Amino acid sequence: MNSKLDFEFYKKSADYILSKIEFVPEIAIVLGSCLGNLSEEIENKIIIDYKDIPNFLDATVDSHAGKLILGDLSGKKVVCMSGRFHYYEGYDFEELTIPMRVMHLLGCKMVILTNAAGAVNESFVAGDIMIIKDQIKLNGASPVRGKNIPEFGPRFFDMSNTYDKEYIEVAKKAAKISEIDIKEGVYFYMPGPQFETPAEIRAIRALGGDAVGMSTVTEAIVAAHCGMKVLGLSLMSNMAAGILDVPLTTEEVDETAERSEKKFRVLLKNILKQI
Repeated sequence: MNSKLDFEFYKKSADYILSKIEFVPEIAIVLGSCLGNLSEEIENKIIIDYKDIPNFLDATVDSHAGKLILGDLSGKKVVCMSGRFHYYEGYDFEELTIPMRVMHLLGCKMVILTNAAGAVNESFVAGDIMIIKDQIKLNGASPVRGKNIPEFGPRFFDMSNTYDKEYIEVAKKAAKISEIDIKEGVYFYMPGPQFETPAEIRAIRALGGDAVGMSTVTEAIVAAHCGMKVLGLSLMSNMAAGILDVPLTTEEVDETAERSEKKFRVLLKNILKQI
């Protein structure tokens, strides 16, 4: 465990970012594989490379830009992470606390987590967008294990309203305005980087999972610990293993994300207008 992850460690990252801006961001947005181009619509933007932020992590996934973009979007002051971090990249679960704790120190009261996921619910189709109403994480350690840092939150904390019910209703309203057929469901975390086996997908479905992915849950846990409101949105980029008699490929995920990005972008902008 990294013993250097104390309050001052995170504060150093936040102080550097705050020195580059003249406003306090209201909302943090994590741009998954399905929303990378949203950053192009941010006005009055300030772009900071992850590698320039002290104590921050660096994205190793080729499709992730590895930049923090701050500015105005749909009338809100936002900070967007274009590129996120995953356990499969080699980071410890404890290191995955860094983004959300830094967002909290920047002043963000809410975070919108987006991702591309595999559809486990057989009533879903590739291209659907699912509002995350809850999550299941049975793999790996909690990101907030180890010595508690009380400046962020209590040792033990509630997770029963992690995905804020009020913001779920906001997202439903925005979907109606956007004329998008929205789904709701439970996001199941798997560590990757391999896709799941058909047997694992059957087990996930039996346990109540509607979609499966390799991100998001650590961010949601850390945000909940910090008292941040969370809204989660998953793009169904493919049907999970064993549902269709075809192998899963990264190309399929990317193609669906590209095809659905405009719809997802419209939805997210309308959500921000409703908040």
